[in-house]
Amino acid sequence: MVEFDAIYAIWLREAKVYIREKERVIASIVSPLLWLFVFSAGVGGTVTVGETGYQAFVFPGILAMSILFVSFFYGLYIIWDRKLDFLKEVLVAPASRSSIFLGKAFGGMTDAMVQALVLLAVGAVFIMPLGPLQVIYLIPVLLLTSFSTASMGLFMGAKMRSQEGFALVSNLVMWPMFFFSGALFPLENLPGYLKDISLIDPITYAVDAIRVVLLGSGAFPLYYDVGVLCVFAAITGGMGLLAFGDLQQAK
Repeated sequence: MVEFDAIYAIWLREAKVYIREKERVIASIVSPLLWLFVFSAGVGGTVTVGETGYQAFVFPGILAMSILFVSFFYGLYIIWDRKLDFLKEVLVAPASRSSIFLGKAFGGMTDAMVQALVLLAVGAVFIMPLGPLQVIYLIPVLLLTSFSTASMGLFMGAKMRSQEGFALVSNLVMWPMFFFSGALFPLENLPGYLKDISLIDPITYAVDAIRVVLLGSGAFPLYYDVGVLCVFAAITGGMGLLAFGDLQQAK
């Protein structure tokens, strides 16, 4: 059973925590901007990708990267809430585990979407113009990606007991997902074995979908990318729900 009041209450708490931690907001925005204006500008001076330019080419990848890192690392707050006993209070509240999970997941999505929208605004000014129709098509892709990666982070946070362990394992998961996604280079230029790995990386399809919307072309049709992301969201959402059910039993 899903209780909308419980989902809203948990989401509101997470949103307020995010807004109050101004250092966290600033740091989460500065990092992708460095990738966009330092890394891509430097590499773009020596690399040519089609007619768009390297900076415009990697912009969708940096956008996907920001969502991946912010929403995935959001799972760390489950461990922090456990240490503060806040999680125990939530778990004994008269709310279903699915409502608690969804409230948390929407909180992680909010964090990621705030950063994504800031990057979109920056990109519209300095990288490429954006039309209203592009934004309308892009929002569902970003929401699917942020829900999937936030669910992965919550799953891991529910399964782990230390912040150090979470940080170590999350880096082992996130960086390969980012580097194999084609965010920084065209998939068609990869050697065969690297391309095969990229094809099983779900973030590949998030990057490609964003690239199709913003640049008009990608490795796959938009409907195919969105279909893969829907399957990815269903799988990770199910994993998160199961993890929160186990978390209830442990408490």
